[in-house]
Amino acid sequence: MSLTRSRRIRNRTRGAAVGAACALLAIVGVTSTSAAPLSPTAGTSAVTVDSAEVRIKDFKFNPADVKVSAGAKVTVINEDSAPHTLTASDGYAFDTGTIEPGKSGTFTAPSKPGSYAFICSIHPEMKGTLVVS
Repeated sequence: MSLTRSRRIRNRTRGAAVGAACALLAIVGVTSTSAAPLSPTAGTSAVTVDSAEVRIKDFKFNPADVKVSAGAKVTVINEDSAPHTLTASDGYAFDTGTIEPGKSGTFTAPSKPGSYAFICSIHPEMKGTLVVS
């Protein structure tokens, strides 16, 4: 087989592969390859979070410091063997009530920005902070 004929076959094969890939993309409905940036760029404001998740395991809140926007929904998942709460330390800003092992609870973050300490009312040595922006 001549070198020129070999290149033509290789080019045809490549073209068929590219055509098949384009057809597949058209079938699944891909219309754009651009994506939004994964992290904020310099000069942008802080990122606000409209929802958050806190897990309880080994008698600890994870994460212990939670940052959300005012009015955000916070879901608390108890992965421990004992019941727990996530309760504002001062006043009645938020409280999940008792969350049994393997269950979850939710609360709405306060509408007033600030830093709110929280505990487990059953195990007050468990502590954390909710930062509302």
